[in-house]
Amino acid sequence: MSENVYNRIAVLRAERGISRRQLADALGVHYQTIGYLERGEYSPSLYLALRIAQFFEVAVEVLFSTDAFPRIGDRSA
Repeated sequence: MSENVYNRIAVLRAERGISRRQLADALGVHYQTIGYLERGEYSPSLYLALRIAQFFEVAVEVLFSTDAFPRIGDRSA
């Protein structure tokens, strides 16, 4: 069983025109942490996941999943 946590942070950042550094500053983390999260190299704590969801004003399930999100433009999904 895989313990990967998938996320849509980069998608929401792009949609809203927010840089990694801006998001990191708003959350009080290092900007590299955002990059690690986006690449799946780091799974956030529950607290950080909830704070990110709160920042984007979406449910945590919109941002994070234990199943891979369908790729944008993928008609088979």
